[in-house]
Amino acid sequence: MNAWLWAALALLCGLAPCLLVAMRAKLADALVAVELAGTVTTLALVALAEGYHRPSYYSLPLSLAVLTLVGGLVYVRVLGARWLGR
Repeated sequence: MNAWLWAALALLCGLAPCLLVAMRAKLADALVAVELAGTVTTLALVALAEGYHRPSYYSLPLSLAVLTLVGGLVYVRVLGARWLGR
């Protein structure tokens, strides 16, 4: 295993606190945890792509980065507006 694969493993272990906060916290805090989990997952996928030396694997983290941002904004606008007090 090279350093990139170790970095991906460390990032994936960091998802556990995000999942706990997303399940147990208030809505605003859970949304922040889900956004952070999307960012950490994107970074882990980039580290895996570099660790396996496969340039074709970069398309998934790129798509995930865009969709995580857009999904969070849509969630706040459509579903979370009445619970967040806006």
